[in-house]
Amino acid sequence: MNFFNYSGAMEADIKNLEAKIGKLISLCVNLREENAQLLDDLAQAQQDADALKSNMQQASDKLEVLLESMPQNVEAV
Repeated sequence: MNFFNYSGAMEADIKNLEAKIGKLISLCVNLREENAQLLDDLAQAQQDADALKSNMQQASDKLEVLLESMPQNVEAV
């Protein structure tokens, strides 16, 4: 069997497949870059959320201290 004896149609199919594989590789590269960016964004969002939780806890603690320092029985005049 001679592998160098194939039709023009087969040549076109091979070129078409080669182009599709090239597009697939390019898409994979782009998706990896996008995924890396999304992971960075997620890490930043998690840090921001942690900071906000900490700020909320500090504010809650301060309010609790203020409420405890207020007189218990305040009568209306």
